Amino acid sequence: MKSALSCLLGIGLFLSGCTMGPDYRPPEPALSSSWQARLPHDGKETALLDWWGQFNDPVLTDLQKMAEADSPTLDAALAQIERARATLTSSRSTLFPNLDASGTYSRAQQVVGGNGVIGESRAGRLDAAWELDLFGKARRGAEAAEARIQARVDDWHDARISLAAEVADLYVQYRGCVLLAGAYEQQAGSQQSTIDMTRIAEDAGFIAPGDLALSEASAAQVRSAATQQRGACDLLVKGLVSLTGGTEPAIRSLLTQGRQDLPQPAGLAIQTLPADLIRQRPDLAAIEREVAATSAEIGVAVAAQLPSLSLAGSIGIAAAGSGGTGTTWSYGPALSLPLFDAGRRAAAVTSAEAAYAQALANYRQKVRSVVLEVEQALVNLDTADRREGDAAQAAAGFARNFQALDAAWQAGSASLLDREQARRNALDAEIALITLRQQQVRNWIALYKAAGGGWQAEGRS
Repeated sequence: MKSALSCLLGIGLFLSGCTMGPDYRPPEPALSSSWQARLPHDGKETALLDWWGQFNDPVLTDLQKMAEADSPTLDAALAQIERARATLTSSRSTLFPNLDASGTYSRAQQVVGGNGVIGESRAGRLDAAWELDLFGKARRGAEAAEARIQARVDDWHDARISLAAEVADLYVQYRGCVLLAGAYEQQAGSQQSTIDMTRIAEDAGFIAPGDLALSEASAAQVRSAATQQRGACDLLVKGLVSLTGGTEPAIRSLLTQGRQDLPQPAGLAIQTLPADLIRQRPDLAAIEREVAATSAEIGVAVAAQLPSLSLAGSIGIAAAGSGGTGTTWSYGPALSLPLFDAGRRAAAVTSAEAAYAQALANYRQKVRSVVLEVEQALVNLDTADRREGDAAQAAAGFARNFQALDAAWQAGSASLLDREQARRNALDAEIALITLRQQQVRNWIALYKAAGGGWQAEGRS
């Protein structure tokens, strides 16, 4: 008996070195050897990690710190990491024996011939069981669980990058919104002076009554636009309140500090090769880890089709009353052979292989999507940069045109209608320039996010 048990143990330990299923190899998607869109500044700038610090805007830095310190999204991502770690612990536990102990004690009275007899009984038991991992089922399960921990960590990094980009984008929108509102209000104030001058001229009989109506209508139109713009700014403030977790009065007070113009980012480099995105994008890394996990789960399903060997043993001690103590023990192997399950285990293998194929396809599609995202961000940034010079020239030209017509109107050589048209042209050009410059900064933020935000994956096999 002992020799048979030793033989079985030896066979089990030998077979436990076997691992079923494919050994994982990271996918290598085919990518272009270079970017097709023009790189900003010929890609010579240094890549940035805490990129918002390069804006040299303390308000933006404070908003980023507030958002990261109190973010339900990041907290949820951290909870997912802890959940994945617990799953890994559970998977690894199957590699080790299980020990369970139990004990009982009872005291009873029995009446015999009118006399009560009290009896006691005690018992204790220790049970041990261990299923040998003959074909790597438990090891593949732990491998899948470990890959998913890495995926959840990558998800946390991706959530952090997305949060930082969203805070910065809202902040840039707010600064641009305030500048636009200021432009409308400045025009509204200027038009009020025009109304006053027009009213005096109408009372003196120098102009037609319709000119005053035109001035008042133009002023009302600009005031309405200014009111709408201020409302848009208020909505952006509320968005920052939601992202940062701060109170609205505190956020508004913070926004009044420091520079009130658009923040100017330093140069942000984009790697020369599209393949670098695989190392720079945490969302891509998370999907690749899911591919690794599904690959390991194929081995779990294959191993479930094969025999399993477990060892079990127990020791028991029992005593009754003042009598002696009895001891019992048992041990031995148990072999389970799957004979017929109507195709259930084979279907599980097919399902695991299909899950791997789906995860691999999702990864390949994500690679294409992120390459497209970067290419689009590069095009948008380059287009805005090339438009900025023309937009600035147009704004300056329309401003000079309005100044000339304003002087001519005051001299009586130009109509109020022509003057108001020149004013609207100047205002439209100024708004277009502010909007374009706002979009330039937002394009930098979009490129930062598309390039992975400076995140670098840890070394993985």
